[in-house]
Amino acid sequence: MTGSDGTGTDGALRRGFDRRRFLVYGLGGIAAVAAAGVAGVELVSHGVLPGQQELDRLEGKCSVPSSPLSFSSLGPSISSSFYSHARNRTVGYTIAYPPEHGRGSVLPLVVMLHGFGANHTNAVVGMTPAQAVALRVGHEPLAPMAMVTVDGGDGYWNPHPGDNPMAMVVEELIPLCQRLGLGRPPQRIATMGISMGGYGAILFAEKYPRLIAAVAAISPAIWTGYAQARGANANAYASAADFAADDAVTHTDALTGMPVRVASGDLDPFHPGVEALAKALPAGAVVEFSEGCHTSPFFLAQEPPSLSFLAQHLTR
Repeated sequence: MTGSDGTGTDGALRRGFDRRRFLVYGLGGIAAVAAAGVAGVELVSHGVLPGQQELDRLEGKCSVPSSPLSFSSLGPSISSSFYSHARNRTVGYTIAYPPEHGRGSVLPLVVMLHGFGANHTNAVVGMTPAQAVALRVGHEPLAPMAMVTVDGGDGYWNPHPGDNPMAMVVEELIPLCQRLGLGRPPQRIATMGISMGGYGAILFAEKYPRLIAAVAAISPAIWTGYAQARGANANAYASAADFAADDAVTHTDALTGMPVRVASGDLDPFHPGVEALAKALPAGAVVEFSEGCHTSPFFLAQEPPSLSFLAQHLTR
């Protein structure tokens, strides 16, 4: 009997047990949510709440082929913190330089926005910020650009009463980087993010098209309506009016002429929202729909082409 890699008889038994355990312990929670009303049923059926995607994962439907990552010699990173008046708290950040660069280098800047439950230390999936800007794609190094990550909380990067991560990035973090020569005109700035951060990356580009020169979003957490968003995460938006003001789908005209790349897996629970976004994006936007779920394998597979896309448009 084959063992620990999950293949063979033991693997089949383990997968069967995992599925049964999920059905026994998970479906009760789903039933409770569904009983809360139509919004709950919709979220479960779309996989936004635990249910369909967990079954997809257990059945192997979320596997995504990927090539081994390779990197040039890493450049230095700086991690520190500052008190954010926009967020009313101290936030941590990391600035990563590409190979053969460091403090004093004048470079384009990628603002990498983390996902829900993450922070500046793990905004990039499967690698560090220093590795991200040292990545070799197709055996070729990326054009030199710096990356910054920062603690944005779990409020989906849009303004909330007493906590405005958007203002923190635009009015505090980016000026801090520009004082170091990163993203200071004529050098350009891009936003990038995964899940909640992917939504934030698009939102920032829509709100500040004169500041942001390009955007790449991986599996962006795009809700199709305020009721859906509130049903899954009551803290995502402060009100229906805030959702309308910060709905990424209805403000895509601001992205006209901007390089945009969006990637989503066909089993991602947010895929309906991303499809609506794709239809609304201006002509020329790059949209990649492929196999995958809202899971780390898909995120990791999409990071190299997203970084390559940004490097191409920031350094041309």
